[in-house]
Amino acid sequence: MTSEELNTALYEKMFAEQDDFRKKLLTQAPEEILKQVYEYTVREDILMSLESNDLTDEQASALLKSPSPLGDIFSEFESRETGYMETVLDCITDKANAVLQMEAAQRQTLLNTPVYKYPATYAREHNELEIYRASHKANIACRDAIDDAIRDNYRNNCLGSDTTKQVIAEFGFDRTLYVLANTVREKDWDGRIDRRNKDWARTIPVFGDNRNREFIVDRAHPGLVDLFINQARRDYLLTQPLTKEDIQSEAARLLRRLQSEREPNSPSGTHFMAQISPDFLIRASTKDQDRLFTLLPFKSLSFSALKDRKGIFAFIQKDENRDQPLRQRKPSVRKKLQKAQAEPKPPASSKGKEMEL
Repeated sequence: MTSEELNTALYEKMFAEQDDFRKKLLTQAPEEILKQVYEYTVREDILMSLESNDLTDEQASALLKSPSPLGDIFSEFESRETGYMETVLDCITDKANAVLQMEAAQRQTLLNTPVYKYPATYAREHNELEIYRASHKANIACRDAIDDAIRDNYRNNCLGSDTTKQVIAEFGFDRTLYVLANTVREKDWDGRIDRRNKDWARTIPVFGDNRNREFIVDRAHPGLVDLFINQARRDYLLTQPLTKEDIQSEAARLLRRLQSEREPNSPSGTHFMAQISPDFLIRASTKDQDRLFTLLPFKSLSFSALKDRKGIFAFIQKDENRDQPLRQRKPSVRKKLQKAQAEPKPPASSKGKEMEL
């Protein structure tokens, strides 16, 4: 027999063996069929491999001697350590990574889509309908993300402290706050939303028509939406640098706290102490902390941590006079000079005029 004839004979013998295996399999109960699905599939793969890969004459002849060459090859395959499961795992991880990359691209697209604050009529007049539609679509997606975040993070009558994080990461502060402000403005009548949040919403420019109602956060309870707004506004505030007024306000708060204690409240009983606001510390630079230190009027003042307690505290000795006002910031010498230089000077008198006098 030629090499081609030997390989054909082997294939036909193995094909007939697989056909018998299939017929026997079909007579069994579904549970038994399921148990042998793996073997059947591997046998099919072996046949498929033989279609496109010829064996040598000796190899084909050796396998033809067996009464069940397909079964023998399957047993050999099953007994070996193969990379089959590694290949399966690679497929799983490759697919998962592809999904993650697609989602990351979608998030980046949403982040890069600017908030369009004008109605469709304005967009049409200025040939900006595509920008308007993309922004409107992102607003609706942001609305859904807020609803989902509230649903997923509400437990035991409490909204999780990180509820806003994923929404802001996906849509950015501009769009998240815009959608929330639009929601509050459309629900101005609802007493379950805090007045301070209503006042804040009025500071956000929201233009549009009835289509703005399409991205109102409406599935979640208004009280939970109010809590979400508080979190989002705080998260945004923590990204902003401190102003002079913020530092002055924190200094005044610490002073009141230090003055309100009747007895030294440090663990050792030797100092009065007050905790510096954690939010202040998140926003504060080293210079901001120095400015805060300068405003407090105490000679024994120090900022320090406490063992087994979180945070940074202001300490003053118990015998320090606490009945002192905040120090006033000294005006900047440079600014005074700049102001003096900027002020117009009266024209100088000429010698001739002085002589006439």
